[in-house]
Amino acid sequence: MEWNDPVSILKGVGEQREKKMNKLGIFTLEDLLTHYPREYKDRSRLTKICQLEMDIESTFIARCKASGETIRHGRFTFTRLRVGDDSGEIGLIWYNQPYMKTALKVGESYLFTGKLQNKYGKKEFAVSEWERIGDHFAGGRIVPVYPSVEGLSQKMLRGLMEDALSQLSGGLSEDMPLWLRKENHLAERNFSIEQIHFPNTEESFYEARRRLVFEEFFILQGALFSLKSYLEHGDKGIVMKKKKTLKDFQKHLPFQLTGAQQKVLWELEKDMSTGKQMNRLVQGDVGSGKTAVAMAASYWVIQNGYQSVLMAPTEVLAQQHYHSFSAIFGSLGLETVLLTGGQSAKEKRTNLQKVALGQANMVIGTHAVIQKGVEYHKLGLAITDEQHRFGVRQRGALNQKGEDPHTLVMTATPIPRTLALILYGDLDVSIIDELPPGRQKIDTMAVTSNYHERIYNFIEKQVHEGRQAYVICPMIEENEKLEVQSVLNYTEELQHKLHGCNVQCVHGKMKPKEKQEIMDAFANGAIHVLVSTTVIEVGINVPNAVIMLIENAERFGLAQLHQLRGRVGRGSEKSYCVLVSDAKTKIAKQRLKALVDSEDGFVISEMDLKLRGPGEFFGTRQHGLPELKIANIYQDMPVLIEAQKAADKLLKMDPFLTQEAHQGLKAKFDQFLEGKSLEI
Repeated sequence: MEWNDPVSILKGVGEQREKKMNKLGIFTLEDLLTHYPREYKDRSRLTKICQLEMDIESTFIARCKASGETIRHGRFTFTRLRVGDDSGEIGLIWYNQPYMKTALKVGESYLFTGKLQNKYGKKEFAVSEWERIGDHFAGGRIVPVYPSVEGLSQKMLRGLMEDALSQLSGGLSEDMPLWLRKENHLAERNFSIEQIHFPNTEESFYEARRRLVFEEFFILQGALFSLKSYLEHGDKGIVMKKKKTLKDFQKHLPFQLTGAQQKVLWELEKDMSTGKQMNRLVQGDVGSGKTAVAMAASYWVIQNGYQSVLMAPTEVLAQQHYHSFSAIFGSLGLETVLLTGGQSAKEKRTNLQKVALGQANMVIGTHAVIQKGVEYHKLGLAITDEQHRFGVRQRGALNQKGEDPHTLVMTATPIPRTLALILYGDLDVSIIDELPPGRQKIDTMAVTSNYHERIYNFIEKQVHEGRQAYVICPMIEENEKLEVQSVLNYTEELQHKLHGCNVQCVHGKMKPKEKQEIMDAFANGAIHVLVSTTVIEVGINVPNAVIMLIENAERFGLAQLHQLRGRVGRGSEKSYCVLVSDAKTKIAKQRLKALVDSEDGFVISEMDLKLRGPGEFFGTRQHGLPELKIANIYQDMPVLIEAQKAADKLLKMDPFLTQEAHQGLKAKFDQFLEGKSLEI
């Protein structure tokens, strides 16, 4: 058998079972053997029947003494039989498993796991798991427990794992070079795969896990670092001259750039004037002025005879950028065009022609800017905003629209430095760590739903004084399973409760034109209270809005809550963020307290990573990390740092992985960069 053979090659895997395994992402033997256990049960400590204790999980070996009997009681069935060892006998019981009556053979020995209980006036052992002493016997050792689906028992999965391991025994290729394994004290691959599933000892388990965690981090980091190495060693970047125009442009801005913005512009200038292709991430808190930096860089590129393009994740944000750029660039005689899916065919056709002929200096849009049929005249700078919402391949597709244009990535999601290395290992990182003068401190409070009347009175008071408010709900329609406020129902409720207030709603299911009309009406002050989903998380700037009310706040990621809070505090008036949650769990309370106590996005992001883990970092999994099968970024941080150092050393030694010993890793890196796992 080969590593990439379909799982159906194994005995016992028919069409139906294969479909169930496919649901778990298991298609090949490699998928099966890298479907790692989620936990382990220690079956190495066997007990005797006479030593069984009430309500404590125990494992023992006993011989079947008599045939079983099944008793029906209403809709339930009880199956009983007796077993014994050299210390005594005990009655076993299974609930709603009538087939157990004939599953065990009299005279044969089995391993039983479960709990001794006292029900219906007698002591019996309720069996949770059993195995025959023989093939795939898992007794007397540590037993793996796998993520599964209905119809795939743990016993079945363990049997398939053992079968695959025996068929591939010692035959798994080793891609990690010997020097790298020795230097980082890593176990051999065959040993690691075997021991992660069926560890002989606790020590061998930790050795195996460390090797596999290291390898997972190493491939992820190495792939991104190799991409960066390739870009750094290539002399193909467009050389931007006329540096004086960068300073000249700042005179046309209605505000002074902060020191942090100036520093990032200097880093961009350094990148784009060297002849190397720039690949830089600009990270800054909500309201720190990333757009002004992107605007200045775009102006410089345009003055050098090139076009600039900015790709935003939503039409709302694209529209916002379009208005901002048009206002400044229009006064300087530069044309900005918008490309979105919601445009009419005629409007889109006209704008596409302007882009192709070079009449459009600045192009702004959604993913429409990378669609087939969009031809750029002379693209010099490709900007993506809110990068965590795009896949790396989408960023690559934008980059390929020109002849190696410079790349600028912007995000308002504060990310801990180590996490930034994983998400953006192929990019240089700049941080705007200073807010423009005049930004108001936002008073943040976490309350229960008992405070609603007081909150509504406060909103009414603010509206009557000429100000506006946001109300955020996590869902669009009612779901009986989730006790969350619905945008549609809540809007209707507030229209009755808030007297003298124009309350309207906006959500992701609306048509782009309808959504934009409501956003514009809110920005113009015609709408007093805007009820919304997180569609307004990015891309709307209303300085007159002073209240951010977030319902069911526990359902959002902390980074997401921090971004939502950043929608207020943009004017001269005092602003407030109210987090409403009835969640009683310790973690939920800790998370909301972190937001109340701090306005520093990086402190908040560290807390979110610590409390919720990397998989949920951005609030929803699809906006988070590439899927890691065994590693845990927070718990395995020391191994992550070691893997990063090792990947960096390897690529300094052999930037293009041309050495024979590194060919296996090169294939892994290439596969990773081409695969779905890098869509972050």
